[in-house]
Amino acid sequence: MTAARSTAVTRVVDYEPEVGAEPDVPPSRPRRPAALRIVAPRPADGPSARFREAAAFADAALRTVLEVIDRRRPPTQLRPLMPTGLADTVTARARVAPAGRAAAVLRATRVQACGRCEDAFEVAATFSRHTRWHAMACRVELLGTRWQVVALHIG
Repeated sequence: MTAARSTAVTRVVDYEPEVGAEPDVPPSRPRRPAALRIVAPRPADGPSARFREAAAFADAALRTVLEVIDRRRPPTQLRPLMPTGLADTVTARARVAPAGRAAAVLRATRVQACGRCEDAFEVAATFSRHTRWHAMACRVELLGTRWQVVALHIG
């Protein structure tokens, strides 16, 4: 049996083409936009107050994470948003990120409750840096009276 890995943030393999490279598309097959996915309709009364709180927290937290990685915010601003080990991992990633690159911009987030009691939510987000798009995901939980990011994946 091997020891369990305790990595809080995992890096996704970079599979995007080089900037400026054109994908191989045969001339007989024009590019088509991706098909839209049908999502179940929301309840008539709209999202709950807890859902709105979690969505607002997740949006602010993910923006803060991107700004810390880009060195536009000090790493100490992550402390109230996530556990110390996770904040240290994000800070370490910020140290190895190249300076002077284009700023990351959070583009969209999607929040989904993990259960009926709505004390944990999974969040999927996209962000762009110059002309490239990336994904990130996290889990936010209500711990006591505050929301916290308890898991984070950045691609």
